[in-house]
Amino acid sequence: MKLLTEMVTRHKQGATNGIYAVCSAHPLVLESALRFAQKNQHTLLIEATSNQVDQFGGYTGMTPADFYGFVGRLADSLNFPRAQLILGGDHLGPNRWQNLPAAEAMANADALIESYVAAGFKKIHLDCSMSCADDPLPLTDEIVAERAARLAKIAEETCQRHFGASDLVYVIGTEVPVPGGAHETLTELAVTTPEAAHATLEAHRQAFARQGLQAVWPRIIALVVQPGVEFDHTNVIDYRPQAAAALSKVTEGSETLIFEAHSTDYQTPHALRQLVKDHFAILKVGPALTFALREALFSLAAIEQELLPESACSRLRQVLEEVMRKRPEYWKSHYFGDDNACSLARSYSYSDRIRYYWPDSEIDEAFSRLVSNLAESPIPLPLISQYLPLQYQKVRQGELLATPHELIIDRIQDVLHHYFAACQGEPRDNA
Repeated sequence: MKLLTEMVTRHKQGATNGIYAVCSAHPLVLESALRFAQKNQHTLLIEATSNQVDQFGGYTGMTPADFYGFVGRLADSLNFPRAQLILGGDHLGPNRWQNLPAAEAMANADALIESYVAAGFKKIHLDCSMSCADDPLPLTDEIVAERAARLAKIAEETCQRHFGASDLVYVIGTEVPVPGGAHETLTELAVTTPEAAHATLEAHRQAFARQGLQAVWPRIIALVVQPGVEFDHTNVIDYRPQAAAALSKVTEGSETLIFEAHSTDYQTPHALRQLVKDHFAILKVGPALTFALREALFSLAAIEQELLPESACSRLRQVLEEVMRKRPEYWKSHYFGDDNACSLARSYSYSDRIRYYWPDSEIDEAFSRLVSNLAESPIPLPLISQYLPLQYQKVRQGELLATPHELIIDRIQDVLHHYFAACQGEPRDNA
């Protein structure tokens, strides 16, 4: 994938540039990202996770081919050039099948990788860091690397079979943050040591060599480590450059390798920029985008209640709560405490487990009714000021239409702006 290898080359030559990855399958998040990238004329990297999309449908109901087609059609409808669009697969490995024996879980992971590559995904995050039902805890670097190399071989063979050659790029790593944020309350994180990072790289180098994949090594563009960033339900662990100073130098000896930073959601703009400067030049963002979506929708629901009688309202918030109580499988292992604490977390947690529920038909119907209700007549400016103050300023300045759809899109783009600003390249001497 030339767009990504060129980005890495530029960073290695001294620019403080990077790229952010939008890790979401929500149509409004994807529309926001495509429109923002088009407006700012930059390459867009969109990633599907193994939770969202797999060969069986994932929680979105989409296979990799479905997701690839969906994003492509959305891009076409917005006149976004496909040549500037990169699709990646995140946490590809046995993540979805950790409760199964390793042999069965890895057989599923084999098929998962094949389905992503055959569909046209070009950036592949090989994540075999999790233990399966009959595995030791934790896994050794050697086991993780051996499994990653096995998947890489399948990916290479699949790409060559379907496209005639392989231009895949890979991300590897053993100290991989939990997808979607930490389950437990956090106070401090242990930053990956340089020794551990070097050991991970060497284990993967040897495992790839045993699979005959030495030629693939320059296309391994990033290593996932823990730079000391994470979030839980109510707290954010901010990046501290001094704590990661030694780690940040690990990739300086390589012409083709940078770091990929996971769980960067809710970091400050300054922290995001500093991460890129310290070679964590691929920034993953997902929950922060659907969190902003949820904020916009809750604000619009509050406006709706101010304008309409209760009988005419969408009851979006109530419907969400009812569905999440009826179907607790996506939050029950994340939120703890009494009923009030769980109710608060379901609505407002940084981990944003709500994102798993937007495809539900009852919730989608309430969402559609909310948007329809507020689109029938102009939303009073004082109510936009009250509930969406950042968007109010843009409406007043004539930069934003005061329609429900545009207000939602713009609120999500507030988050994207911070990532874009962090990734804009400049010579390091002038940074």
